[in-house]
Amino acid sequence: MHLPVELAAATALVAMTCAIHLFGIAALMLLLRRHRRRGQAAEAMLAREGLAIAGAAAGLFVLHGAEIWLYAGFYLIVDALPTLEAALYFSTASYTTVGYGDVVLDPGWRVLGAIESANGIILLGWSTAFFVAIVSRIRWLESEIESTQ
Repeated sequence: MHLPVELAAATALVAMTCAIHLFGIAALMLLLRRHRRRGQAAEAMLAREGLAIAGAAAGLFVLHGAEIWLYAGFYLIVDALPTLEAALYFSTASYTTVGYGDVVLDPGWRVLGAIESANGIILLGWSTAFFVAIVSRIRWLESEIESTQ
């Protein structure tokens, strides 16, 4: 009888982390669009683009951190893990699919741990695609600057 509750919780957590990620990436895109300035010297523009990459990386790290904390908080609320440190450690290891196995969930929540891993790898892939798109845009900008000089 516990499996339906576990699956419902997993569905809610996956939906929340996907929403966090969607809105977080949308906010990062808005910030990246706003940082551009027309009529700037090529060197200044490239420096700003470099800062944009660093900002995007930091923003993605914050998003993933929030998602890991969401799972960790849930594990604490349902007493699946005994301490905040254990919950954060387990959640980080599961989300990143490292899965050391030295801290394990209560047997009633094991499926949720596996689903967190699947959720984490998808969100990490989404972030990777976003980051590659940013770097590609900067490479394009560099080639445009070189072609005009």
